[in-house]
Amino acid sequence: MPDLQTIHIVDDDDAARQSLEFLLKSHKFTVQAHESADAFLASLPNLSLGCVISDVRMPGMNGIELLQRLKKTSTIPVILITGHGDVPLAVEAMKQGAADFLEKPYNDALLLDAIHAALNRLGKDGKREAERASILDKLATLSTRERQVLEGLMAGQANKVIAYELDISPRTVEIYRANVMNKMEAGSLSELVRKALVAGIWTMRLNR
Repeated sequence: MPDLQTIHIVDDDDAARQSLEFLLKSHKFTVQAHESADAFLASLPNLSLGCVISDVRMPGMNGIELLQRLKKTSTIPVILITGHGDVPLAVEAMKQGAADFLEKPYNDALLLDAIHAALNRLGKDGKREAERASILDKLATLSTRERQVLEGLMAGQANKVIAYELDISPRTVEIYRANVMNKMEAGSLSELVRKALVAGIWTMRLNR
């Protein structure tokens, strides 16, 4: 598992990058510094990911563009920093999914709080993604009819209603329902519904 304490600094300003690196190392973080967004992305496959702190205004790819690129392939939180902050830029950064947005000169305590909050969210997101992946694996083992029964259960339908819509007997629905519960490793209907919601079934409507 990646080291969630590794902080990546992306800033073209040598002095700013070194100052931030010193601050974070003094608080026991593992730090890797990068002089540009392109340099960071070039090293990305081999990096231990935890949190990115990026300047917004840099030559080449800027901080918001880096944020957009990362959001396509990663859940790594990105904190954006700028010396030219304004409200529209901050709003745009948050809309794009920034974990936080700070203006230079930033307060060290606020930055550290932002990092801890971002890492805490990352840990929780990682656990949710692992759970969702496990549930999706179980869903893949369901037959077409079992998936249809599960969809009926998600819609709050009784066995008799599901049986009528699928043109099968209520007893057959009970068998399919038991199979679904077993394959999904759900001990109760409420647990089955929770797992289905975690997997996004309510919005995907179970591709048949």
